Amino acid sequence: MELIFLGTSSGVPTKSRNVSGLVFKKQTSKNWYLVDCGEGTQHQLLHTKLSLKYLKAIFITHIHGDHCYGLPGLLATTAMSGRNEPLTIVAPKGIQEFIQAVIKTSDLFLNYEINFVDVNTLDSNLQFEDFNVSAIELSHRVPSFGYAFIEKLTNRKLDVKLLEKLNIPRGEIWGKLQKGESIELDSGKIVQATDCYLPESMPRKVIICGDNDDPSLLKEEANNANLIVHESTYTEETEQKIGSGRQHCSAESIAKFAESISIKNLILTHFSPRYQQEEDKKPSIYNIQNEASEHYSGNLILANDLDVYQLDKNGSVSKTNTTQK
Repeated sequence: MELIFLGTSSGVPTKSRNVSGLVFKKQTSKNWYLVDCGEGTQHQLLHTKLSLKYLKAIFITHIHGDHCYGLPGLLATTAMSGRNEPLTIVAPKGIQEFIQAVIKTSDLFLNYEINFVDVNTLDSNLQFEDFNVSAIELSHRVPSFGYAFIEKLTNRKLDVKLLEKLNIPRGEIWGKLQKGESIELDSGKIVQATDCYLPESMPRKVIICGDNDDPSLLKEEANNANLIVHESTYTEETEQKIGSGRQHCSAESIAKFAESISIKNLILTHFSPRYQQEEDKKPSIYNIQNEASEHYSGNLILANDLDVYQLDKNGSVSKTNTTQK
């Protein structure tokens, strides 16, 4: 799996960081998926080798501008590139209204269909060619969501002994589990497909979050995840000074949560513009790094724009490249 960070700033862009945008894809596939589309996202994409032809879906975490203002321009450019295949957009309902308003007021013509999925009403996994995707409701000033991407495997093997122990009959139900679908037992208990594979067949899972001031909301989904990508807008000291109710997450808060569930990899992003890149300037991005390091012992990464990271088959994350700036 591969992640390309298109924007890592919160609220407004800086000279070195654009606002939110993240590409997620399988390394072996031309297909790619976009999480959030802040202003300038399509310009950042010009520094990659990605083709709009293979953009399979866009996931918007919430309605705030630094996560969605780049969407109209990207959709227009996609149309001008000659695309005619439908494009899926998963987002809060307000995003659909936003797109419709832009189409009406700017006479925007899209020569492809938009398949809009209202994340507020999503009650099951979405099936894509490369991943199954589920939504996680988060805590923010407006409805905000995270997205859990679970890779599709062609060679995964069911744990037959476990299924027999649970008295799950062979046949159609086993077939659903093999496809990565969850099932409901007669008792009402929900069994997740990922809990029924042999260890060597476990699919990798990545959670990519929108703005969120309560990391504990990820606990259920994150227990079997390989990587969490989460905002770290401030240090805890700054968060306390701002007051008026938490709306964002501090480095300390997300680091403590990641440590509590023993998540192997944590990538921080969405940094306040007040944090300078230079270590000798105050405040510095290194204040966030140092605070998170005090509370988390796993593989900690602070993302920069156009950084490329790989999640390998062993569940380890490493930086593979920085795209041409």
